[in-house]
Amino acid sequence: MSNILAGLFEHHSDYKKLESDLENSGFANSDYVIYINDSGNSQYLASVTVKDNDQVENAKNIFHQNAALKAYLFEGMNVKETNYDTIKKYIDARNRAEIHNSPDVKIKTSSDGMNSEVKF
Repeated sequence: MSNILAGLFEHHSDYKKLESDLENSGFANSDYVIYINDSGNSQYLASVTVKDNDQVENAKNIFHQNAALKAYLFEGMNVKETNYDTIKKYIDARNRAEIHNSPDVKIKTSSDGMNSEVKF
């Protein structure tokens, strides 16, 4: 069974270059789909059918070279069985389940222990 690697890209990145890079590295035209919003100024999504770890790494490298914001691997799926809404639903579910870093959170612990003194 094949898998899908989906990537989310900024609107300013060139989807034509992404298509060219995928095809030049051995992916057939039928192995990928690029979903573009008609407004032209929002992010776009690309999905590529990958069959083994080498293809996953190859597609990830191409996504990275084309300024992908994030890449998601979905197992047991292929491009012919999916559409934009399905992939977006899976991406949204993964993002909700992900624990995001909170670098500004500081945890204060007491070093004195408990005592009867009140401090101002």
